[in-house]
Amino acid sequence: MTDIIFGIHAIENALKVSDQVQCVWLQKDAQNKRLLRLHKVLEKSQVELRRVSLKELDKLCDARHQGVVASIKKVHLKSENDLKKKLKTWTGEDRDAPLILILDCIEDPRNLGACLRSADAAGVTAVVFSKDKSASITSIAHKTAAGAVEHLEIFQVTNLVRAIDAIKAAGIWVYGTSLEVGSQNIYETELKGAVAVVVGNEGKGLRHLVKQSCDHLIHIPMAGEVQSLNVSVATGIALFEVIRQRN
Repeated sequence: MTDIIFGIHAIENALKVSDQVQCVWLQKDAQNKRLLRLHKVLEKSQVELRRVSLKELDKLCDARHQGVVASIKKVHLKSENDLKKKLKTWTGEDRDAPLILILDCIEDPRNLGACLRSADAAGVTAVVFSKDKSASITSIAHKTAAGAVEHLEIFQVTNLVRAIDAIKAAGIWVYGTSLEVGSQNIYETELKGAVAVVVGNEGKGLRHLVKQSCDHLIHIPMAGEVQSLNVSVATGIALFEVIRQRN
């Protein structure tokens, strides 16, 4: 099975993953310098290249494709059982402390892609999200992630609370992002060890049972009148605060 991705940056990054890209459709009359560079790379590769008109590209993809569309092997999302097996390898004495990002019901594929891009930039060990009430990794998510999907270990689970319990049982502290009474200022919370950060739905935040499963709740203090951030922005801030403390 295959997925369709689009956009210069997303396809450039996908090409770095061996055998990921199967076919690329490139605008034949394009003068964009980045597209021309991509064309040269493709000519030297084993990937099937088709030079097509802008009209044909628009039929393949109705989003802003930047003159290039590709088919890639469908991303393999690991399961809850895979997660439990991996947890044992991440928490050994000779291992660096893992950093896991947990996404609770992120519905917008652009937000999902942006969270994955932040996760890759922060060097997370893994990303975990639920099957139900969550966006899937669509072409839009691929585009927004800018190649991060191909470089991350991503686990899609049927029961997020159960997955969190398994993560806690492996000795990893779970911090849920929530602005409410009892939540700790993220900058006053020690996040140096094995840590999982949970971020919630764009409008509703963390679900009640997910919130209850967390060891601690943390929040990003804000000075303005608007007391919320876009979920992908909050994800980036939280992950890089962990990295700042570790360094």
